[in-house]
Order: sequence, then structure tokens, then C-alpha cells
Amino acid sequence: MLERPGSYDGTMPRLILLNGPPGCGKSTLARMFAEEHPLTLNLDIDRVRDLIGCWREHLETAGLLARSMALAGARVHLCAGHDVVVPQLLARPTFIEQAAALAAELGSAFHEVVLVDSKENAVHRFLDRSRTSAERGHRDAGELLDRQGGLVELEAMYDRLMALVATRPATKVVRTRAGEIEQAYRDFLAVVA
Repeated sequence: MLERPGSYDGTMPRLILLNGPPGCGKSTLARMFAEEHPLTLNLDIDRVRDLIGCWREHLETAGLLARSMALAGARVHLCAGHDVVVPQLLARPTFIEQAAALAAELGSAFHEVVLVDSKENAVHRFLDRSRTSAERGHRDAGELLDRQGGLVELEAMYDRLMALVATRPATKVVRTRAGEIEQAYRDFLAVVA
């Protein structure tokens, strides 16, 4: 494990919501965090959703089921004394509040972190990732966005996210830039330490 500034002492498990626009590094930072923190659960809700049959035809129901399963899985993992990081775009407060309540109930630390880039850069990063990624989930995200309104919806999602963040003063903001993942990771570690 690499020694990083602000490393956590491991006294209580953490539930970390890693929010942000699509394509800004949530999955990458969550993966890096799990790799450096043994037994951390990288709880990608999109991957949980992928396990639900015909989810593409039932987006809303499948999404709600996946989030409920994620909370149940987080409960098990936190009760075992291990960290959970959830990389997910959350533009509405419901899941965030459910996760915060779970952490409080279990006596776990709760961190709400949002990765932020400018709207223009976030849109460009998402489109670039959708075109070039070999990962099925990234291609799915691009296809889903096309079905839901394309660029107009992507910009609206960004606006909804920023409006939500403005109402949540405890949210920790980490600025990201394309190609600067190590700096974003260091900043992320600093806010969850």
C-alpha cells in the first residue's frame, strides 16, 4: 500500500459516497481507493443494476432496486468493520439521505464527496469516454443518455447535481481535470481522512 498524506487510521469503517458528473473519474478513484485500502467494498451501483434481468427496459425500477441492494450490501460490509465507497451520480437527495442514515445507525463515518469540473469539460469528458472506452458500462451510459435526451439531458444532469450540492453544505468538493487523476486522488484522500 502506498503511503499517502492524510491517510486514515482505520478506527471506524467509512461509508463514502463519491458523486459527480459522468466521466469525471468516480469509478477510477473508487477503484484506486479500494486497491489501496484492503477489504474496502467498491460498491458500483451500475454494476449491481447490470445483474438485474432486462434492466434497460425497466430503468427506474431497476435503478431503485439496485440502490436498495447497495444499501443492504453496504450494511453487511460496514457491520464487518470495512470501508465502503459508492461511485454514483446522485442528483437527488433520497439515496444520499438513506446512506447517511445507515452510517449514523451503524456508527460509521459518512463522507459525501463530489467530483467537479466545469460543465463544458464534464460534457467533453463524458463524450470522449463513451466513444473510446472498452468498458461495457461506459458504452451503456452513452447509449442510455442518447435514449434520454442526449447532450441536453447531460447538461441538465450536471445542473441538477450542482443545484443539489448547493443545498448540502457538508458535501466535500474535489476539483478534477482530465488527465490529472493522481492529483484528484490525493485531494479525494485528503477529504476522507
